[in-house]
Amino acid sequence: MNRTPGVSVRLKLTLSYAGFLMFAGALLLAAVWLFLLRYVPDRMKIIPGSTNNTMTDGVFPIRSNLLHAFAPAAAAVLAFLLVFGLVGGWLLAGRMLNPLARITEATRVATNGSLSHRIRLPGRRDEFRELADTFDTMLERLEAHVAEQRRFAANASHELRTPLAITQTLLDVARHDRNHNTGELVERLHAINSRAIDLTEALLLLSRADQRSFTRELVDLSLLAEEATETLLPLAEKHGVTFETSGDVTPAIGSPALLLQMTTNLVHNAIVHNRREQGTVWVTTSLHSKSVMLTVENTGEKLTPQSVSTLAEPFQRGAERIRTHHEGVGLGLAIVNSIAEAHDGALTVTPRTAGGLRVTVQLPARP
Repeated sequence: MNRTPGVSVRLKLTLSYAGFLMFAGALLLAAVWLFLLRYVPDRMKIIPGSTNNTMTDGVFPIRSNLLHAFAPAAAAVLAFLLVFGLVGGWLLAGRMLNPLARITEATRVATNGSLSHRIRLPGRRDEFRELADTFDTMLERLEAHVAEQRRFAANASHELRTPLAITQTLLDVARHDRNHNTGELVERLHAINSRAIDLTEALLLLSRADQRSFTRELVDLSLLAEEATETLLPLAEKHGVTFETSGDVTPAIGSPALLLQMTTNLVHNAIVHNRREQGTVWVTTSLHSKSVMLTVENTGEKLTPQSVSTLAEPFQRGAERIRTHHEGVGLGLAIVNSIAEAHDGALTVTPRTAGGLRVTVQLPARP
């Protein structure tokens, strides 16, 4: 925003310091003058022969002479206070505003795109130190967020480029091979196109969750868990996985569509990343004093804490997990994490001792 130049803060503080010093000095001089008027008489009678004064007899005007003597000294003191207030106020204002200048310089550097710069203001904690530390924390979060967005954009571009490249290859082969089976080509193109559509929809859902552009309503997570398990029951039967559901009524506030998607993603991941035969998925909801919890556990291969720690990142899949054509696009837990954070909740992923995962989503309970 373009604005007309104004008086600097340093000059304003200097004038304020000098003005206050002048005002305090004037009050002090006025108090001294009133004190003198209280104890000094207006006139004094001179007794002949009592002094060496040339006046032999008469009345001496004390107050008028005192005023003539006091006024120049008071003016000199005020002039000194004015000069001292301006010089001292200018230096003091510069010293006080030095941290603010460092914060302003860091802001300019960050505006130019360098988010790695930090103020690191020394000294004890005061208002400027608290502002500088808060600004440094904001820069750290912005830098991490920008790095995450760049990494996400690169991964998304790679994931989207793969089906497009495969489609281009298939079309090139079909164009040069007139005797190629078009039915098989159509099926393969259909599968590739479906995967690209699923990935695009997942990216849009992830963006919607990050922007928190949804209406909050009363939601029961236990009902959403039942709906998700019923919807995915055919997939579970195909994989030889059985469900075990239990829990309490868990009222929360949020988007029914997003929370259902979150629950469906958790149950879907628990099905496809399970044992090849006789796998089990446990879906549990619980109610606490200030929060509600949705826990999804599954059997499967044993995982290390290091491999589990990255599963909630976009396009990350455990290297030891069983892969099938139903495994998704690598955004399942990333979407769950974004939806949980959009509802002021938290996602926790831990490996089970017997193998598999335990995924817990904790959300604030209904007030």
